[in-house]
Parts: sequence; C-alpha cells; structure tokens
Amino acid sequence: MEHEKPPLTLFLAAPRGFCAGVDRAIKIVEMALQKWGAPVYVRHEIVHNKYVVDSLREKGAVFVEELDECPDDRPVIFSAHGVPKSVPTEARQRDMVFVDATCPLVSKVHMEAARHHAEGLQLVMIGHAGHPEVLGTMGQLPEGEVILVETVDDVARMHPRDPARLAFITQTTLSVDDTAAIVAALQSRFPEIVGPAKEDICYATTNRQAAVKAIAPRIEALLVIGAQNSSNSKRLVEVGRAEGCAYSQLVMRAEQIDWRAIEGVRQVGVTAGASAPEVLIDEVIDAFRARYDVTVEIVETARENVEFKVPRVLREMA
Repeated sequence: MEHEKPPLTLFLAAPRGFCAGVDRAIKIVEMALQKWGAPVYVRHEIVHNKYVVDSLREKGAVFVEELDECPDDRPVIFSAHGVPKSVPTEARQRDMVFVDATCPLVSKVHMEAARHHAEGLQLVMIGHAGHPEVLGTMGQLPEGEVILVETVDDVARMHPRDPARLAFITQTTLSVDDTAAIVAALQSRFPEIVGPAKEDICYATTNRQAAVKAIAPRIEALLVIGAQNSSNSKRLVEVGRAEGCAYSQLVMRAEQIDWRAIEGVRQVGVTAGASAPEVLIDEVIDAFRARYDVTVEIVETARENVEFKVPRVLREMA
C-alpha cells in the first residue's frame, strides 16, 4: 500500500521569472540565428542562466567573454547586462555586424551617466564589483569618473574630486532596501549629490522583491530558482532572510533542492529570478508533487505588461 504523501502548500510568488529585458535578449539571439544562420557569437552569457545559455548554444550560439575571441565575419551580440563603450567601438573598427541586447533599463542608466558626466559631475555607482552590468556602466565614462560603492561603509571612505559636484546611479538588480540605506548615507555625507529622476533599480527587480516580502510571513522555507551568478536572484534570497525566512535557498534546478533541510516544513515559498524560465519553475513544482500532496497558492503583488522591441536590424527580416 502506497504511503500517503504529507500535505504541503507551495506559495508561488507573482511576478517571478523572466522580465522584459531577458525576454528581449533571448529573442535577439534566436532571431539573429534565423537571420544569419549559425554560428552567431555572444559576448558574455546573454542572461545569467545555464539552462537558457545551453539551449541557445544547441541552436548555434557561441558564447565568449571578449570580442577578440570572435571572428570579423560573423555577427556578435552583446549581452543584456550591457558593455563598456570600448566594445562597440572595437566592433565598428573591425567592421563587424553587431546587435546590442543590452536591456533598455540598463541603457537608461548608461545615458544618465553620460548626461551627468557632460554636466561636469563625478559619478558614484552603487553596485557589485565585477558584475558585468557594473563593468558596462562604468565603462561608459573615462577611467576615474565613476566611484563604485557597495556598502554604507564604502560611502564613508569615499574621496571624490569635489564633494559638491556629484551624482549617483545604481545597478538595476540591487536590493531595494540595501540600496535605500546607501543612498541615505550618500545624501547625508554629500547633501548636494544629484540622484536619478526615477530610481535605477528596475521594475522587475522591485516587483520580485515585493512579492517575496508578501509571502515571507506565510512560509517556513523559500526556494529561489536562479543562477549563482545572477545578482537579482541572490538578492531575492537575501530579502527572504531579511523578512525572517531563515531557510532561503538559491537553486538552479529541482535536482539541487536539499530535501533534508526542509523536512517537516509544510509551507514553502517559490519564486524565480528574472533570468529563470518558467519551465524550471514547473520542474520544481513537479519535484514537490512527487514527494508531497501539494496545494499551490499564487500570491500576486503586481501585474507586469512591459515589452521591449527588438532592434530594427532584426525586425527588418520579414
């Protein structure tokens, strides 16, 4: 006789998973392969998700870290995270066909940085050192024009050229709460610092964090589906912990779930970072159904209907 499965409720955060910028970037690679055939080169992982990258690789995308790994005669795509200004400049010098899949919300930050720089302000960027989005944004301006801060302590240690001539920008995938604390520290130390008209943290990051906050009081464990190098996914784990959900774990796929760690738990929250496809979320739900008598409850805190057009060079295919 089959053992009865223990009951378990999955609280599914909405919104979760793909955002408009990720959707557009993946579409750009697929349309480029249709238009030019394989191989199409992609500088850096198009989005931070192994499943997505592997499936595009199977279709003929070749992922490289730098432009010098690409031949002159094949198209190259720049990832959703954005690239330093030197990259398209080099592509033009080499007469390459290139398509920029930078998320429009990241491009908006690039334009803000350029505008402040043109007005003679030194930039402060709140972000994570070494993240491709940070490298791309800082690379819009000459060396020394952008000071990177990661923490409130970094703000205290800053030595700007002129404390009265500063502006700040942020990475789009940060923790809303952590960033607010750093912005407050900047404004208190540099009262004249200029900020963005509307905050740089993107709608998708903000919405996914708000959805985790909404489910946190009802759950004993939180699973975030996403990649280890995905900034917005890692922030979701941190938000879960900050909201009192001690067991918050980032898993790439169902096979990584630590079942022993959630033994005896009856309420589990599930969300996914902005570069995790719905198929991986379904896979996690199926893995729970195999072990538990599952009730799924969707907790929706916002509706997203953002869509970004692909570049004209790909729209002209038909």
